[in-house]
Amino acid sequence: MIEPAAHPPAPASRIAGTGPEHCIVKRADGVYADPQVLGSTLVAAVDSVLLANNYFAGLDYPVLIKALYGHGPELPRDARGQALVRIADDIVPFSPARRALYRAVKIADGEAGYYFEPVFLPDADGAEAPARLDVDEFIADMWMKGIRFGIDVAAITEAIATGAAGRIAVARRLDPRPGVDARVVEVSSLHRSDAPRQLANGKLDLMSFQNRFPQIRLGERLLQKLPREAGEPGFDLSGIPLAPEIPADLDLGGYAGPGTRVEQTADGEFLVAQQDGFLNVDAKSSRIAVDDKIVSHDGVSAKTTGNLNLSGDYEEFGEVQEQRIIEGEGITVHADVFGHVVSRGGAILLNRNLVGGSARNAAGSITVQGVASQSVVQTANGEVRMTRAENCIISGTRVVVEHAINCEILAEEVEVGIAEGCAIGGRKLGIGRAGPRRQNEMLVFVLRPDCSRYTEAMAQVRERVGQFGELAGRCRAGIEALGARPDLRKYLQLAPRIRKGELVLSAEQQPQFDRLSQAVLPALRELGRLNHELKAAETEQQGGMAFLAQLEAQRSARAGAASVAIEQLDGDVQVRALAYEPDAGSVHDLPAREVKARLRESVGAELLFAGSSGELRWDHTIGAAA
Repeated sequence: MIEPAAHPPAPASRIAGTGPEHCIVKRADGVYADPQVLGSTLVAAVDSVLLANNYFAGLDYPVLIKALYGHGPELPRDARGQALVRIADDIVPFSPARRALYRAVKIADGEAGYYFEPVFLPDADGAEAPARLDVDEFIADMWMKGIRFGIDVAAITEAIATGAAGRIAVARRLDPRPGVDARVVEVSSLHRSDAPRQLANGKLDLMSFQNRFPQIRLGERLLQKLPREAGEPGFDLSGIPLAPEIPADLDLGGYAGPGTRVEQTADGEFLVAQQDGFLNVDAKSSRIAVDDKIVSHDGVSAKTTGNLNLSGDYEEFGEVQEQRIIEGEGITVHADVFGHVVSRGGAILLNRNLVGGSARNAAGSITVQGVASQSVVQTANGEVRMTRAENCIISGTRVVVEHAINCEILAEEVEVGIAEGCAIGGRKLGIGRAGPRRQNEMLVFVLRPDCSRYTEAMAQVRERVGQFGELAGRCRAGIEALGARPDLRKYLQLAPRIRKGELVLSAEQQPQFDRLSQAVLPALRELGRLNHELKAAETEQQGGMAFLAQLEAQRSARAGAASVAIEQLDGDVQVRALAYEPDAGSVHDLPAREVKARLRESVGAELLFAGSSGELRWDHTIGAAA
C-alpha cells in the first residue's frame, strides 16, 4: 500500500515577505500564525498557502478554527501570557496525483457527506497499487472545495484507519446558539405560607395559616429585571457566520402598579415598594401594586385562606364560608358571607347576603346591602345600615333597617321602615309601619335613664333648704321682738351718734347713758346672735337653691330627649319604658344574648302605650306630664 510521503522538517522561515501569507511563520518546531493578525487576514493567508498546492502537515484543526473564527477552546499561552498559535507541524507540497484521490462531497441540510472507498495509485512499474488517504490532505482538499468550518477530524481519522467503505458525515454546520430573553425574577424575601399557624404555647391552629398575606415594607425590592443575553453566532460550512436572533427585551415599568416604582441601581433594575402595605397582583395585566388593603378573589375557606387575622384593610370577592373568621380593620366582601367578620376599627361593607354568620365592629359602621338572616350585627360605636333583616340581633349607636322581621334591635337611635314581630329598644325611635308577625309580639321600648338618685338628692336638698328657711324666719321674729323694746330702740338711736361725735353728752347725761347701756347689754348680745344666725341661714338657703338648680340641670341632661314615632300601627303594638343606668356604660354595647334577653324578657316594664291601629307619637315631656 502506498502511504503518504513523509517530509523532513524545514528550517524556520516566513512564508512570504509580502502578501496575505506573510502572517504565517514556519519554524523548526512547527508552523505558527501571528497572533496579532488573526481572523480574516489569516483566512487569506491559509488560502494562499493551499492555492499554491501545499497543505499543512500535522494540522491542529481546533487551533486553526479558533484563530480563524474565534470558536473553540482558548488558545494556549506562553510564559509571558501571549497567545501561541501553532497551527501545524509543517507546510508540504500537495501533489496532483495525491489530490486526485479525493472525491467530491455531498452537502445537504448543513452537513457534508463523503463516500469512503478504496483508492489506488500507480507504482513504479505503472501498475495500480492500493493507497491510503491522509487526514491533513483531506482537510486541505475540503478547504479548496469550500468546506472550512465544522470538519469532523475524529470521524475522518477513524474512517481512514478502518478502510471501510461507506458514506459518513465529515463536516457539520454550527447553528447559532439562541440568546436569553429579558425576564423578571422575584427577589422579595417574603413568601406566602399556608402552613398552620403556631400559637404562643407551641400548639398549631389548624384553622389559620402562618402567613397568608405577607406585608411589604417601604423600599423593599419585589422584582428584578434580568437583562437579555445575546446568543453566540454559528458558522456555515464555508465559515460564514450565522447571526443568532436578537433576544426579546421587556419594560419593567409595565409591571409597576400603584405603590410601586422602577429603581435603577448598581445592582440592576428593580421594582420596589413605595409604601408599607400588602402585595396585590392583577391577573389580567400582571401589574403589581402595594396597597393599604388586601384584595383577594379566592374566597375565605379552610382550603384557600383559613381564618384571617390581618393588620390592615381587606377586600374579598369570593364567599366567606361557614365558621371562617375575617379579622382586620376595614373589611369589604362582595360575595355572600356565611362566616364571621370582625373589625377592630373601620367600615364593614357586605355587598351581598349575610346568612348564619355575624358582623362585629369595635369602632365603625356596618352596612349589609343584601339580606341578613339568622345573624348577629353589632357595632360598639357606629352606625348599622341594613336593607332586610330576618331573625337577627342588631345593635349600634344608630341602626337603620328598611325591613326587619323577628329581630331584636337595640341602639341609641333606631329607624325602621317596616318592623314585623320585632323587639326594638332605643332613646329615639322612628318606625314607618309596625305590627306583630305570627306568634311574635311587636314590642317597642323607650330607653329612659334611671334618675332616682337625682330625685332623692333633690328631695333632700329641698328639705334642707326648707329647714334653713324656717331658721331664718325664727331669727327674723326674734329680731323684731327685741326691736320693739323702748329702751333698746332708744339706745340704738343714741349710740351711733355718740360714737360718730354727732352728739356730745353733758356731765349730768353721761351717767344716765351708762345706766341705759348696762340695762340693754343682754338684749344687744341676743340681737347680735340672731343677726349672725340669720345671715348663716340665708347663705345656706341660697347655696341650697343653687345646688338644687344644678341637680335639676343634671337630671334633665341625664334624661335626655326620648321619643317614639310610629307612622302606622298594623296590629297589636306595645310601647314600654325601659330604665337603664347610663353610668354603667353603653346601653347597646352588650353581648348578643343579653340584647335579646333584655328586649324579650322586659315585659314587666312600665307600659306607655298599647294599641293596634292609627299612629303613635310620644316624647319624654308627655311621659313627665302623665
